Amino acid sequence: MNGMDRPITLFQPRQLEIGAGASGKLGDWASDADRVLVIASAPTAGYVERLRLPGVVRVINNVPPEPDLPAFEAVLEVARAHRPDLVVGLGGGSVLDVAKLVAALWDGEQGLRAVAGPNKVAGRHTRLAQVPTTAGTGSEAGIRALITDPETKAKIAVESPHLLADIALLDPELTHSVPPAVTAATGIDAMAHCVEAFTNIRAHDLIDGYARLGIGLVGRYLARAVADGHDTEARAGMMLASYYGGLCLGPVNTAAGHALAYPLGTRLGLPHGLANAIIFPHVLAFNQPVRPEKTAEVAEALGLEGRGRPTRLLDAAHGFCQQLGVEMRLSAHGAERDALAGWAEEAHAIRRLMDNNPRDMSVTQVQEIYEAAL
Repeated sequence: MNGMDRPITLFQPRQLEIGAGASGKLGDWASDADRVLVIASAPTAGYVERLRLPGVVRVINNVPPEPDLPAFEAVLEVARAHRPDLVVGLGGGSVLDVAKLVAALWDGEQGLRAVAGPNKVAGRHTRLAQVPTTAGTGSEAGIRALITDPETKAKIAVESPHLLADIALLDPELTHSVPPAVTAATGIDAMAHCVEAFTNIRAHDLIDGYARLGIGLVGRYLARAVADGHDTEARAGMMLASYYGGLCLGPVNTAAGHALAYPLGTRLGLPHGLANAIIFPHVLAFNQPVRPEKTAEVAEALGLEGRGRPTRLLDAAHGFCQQLGVEMRLSAHGAERDALAGWAEEAHAIRRLMDNNPRDMSVTQVQEIYEAAL
């Protein structure tokens, strides 16, 4: 079965608030909470007052950009001591992922490794609110969470409807201070979620609709958000694009682009959005021969020229990202040619994503993409 006739399940947060000042509505929604745990990072902890939270509020402000298992377990220990009836994720995708897992696991016997994979989380008794402060991962919309395994440097992926937020609040004012380069990289990540789902072998007409909306919003608003961080309309447009990308991840998920990006995060320490921005043009062009019509839609929505051949598309998509201020050379981020073969093996082994790609990609071809991006 393909497209419309293939059964899928789409989960969404029970309540969504979007617009300037939307984060201030959380306090009313959570008015009966007694003990609140806010999971944040150092840059985002300053927004806690905007949430107007009731009860005894404990703030964790040191979640790292790419949290590993020890970092997650440290947050889990604080949660078990605080015993919250509401967990709030306040930050980028990594923070939101940690919040999901903490809300589901803090009061049970399951450890993170025990719930890795799909549908292994036993349940959740603690309410979960997600307040993103970047427009990229769309984690607030979805049922997946990723934590780095410090031993293998691979991602421990957990998928469960028990990780779904009770409420998500998309407040563009919380993204005003995001620097231009980060705005660009996270925005391209949001677009990559939509594009990879759109061109995926598991693509579905319902999800295609969200993907088209997300790609269109990126084409319309990303350059504006990068040029003027206080352009609230553009910031709101990108938060909605990110949310749509998060919806795409649930039933369809990403493909080779994200598989190739993960080693760049775990081995080079690149932020997730930046890693995906570097890889995006290469995989878009690689897949063009087997998804010509959908690729043409993507190119038109983003205003790309050179839609006829993969090489021209690659140059156009690379230029699109570069003009937004993204440093696209892996060498500029510390990558060395000798490491690329190992990264290629690692990326190729992420079958949960590579098997979704519309065009089979060998280890050699993965390495060739890394070399082209060097």
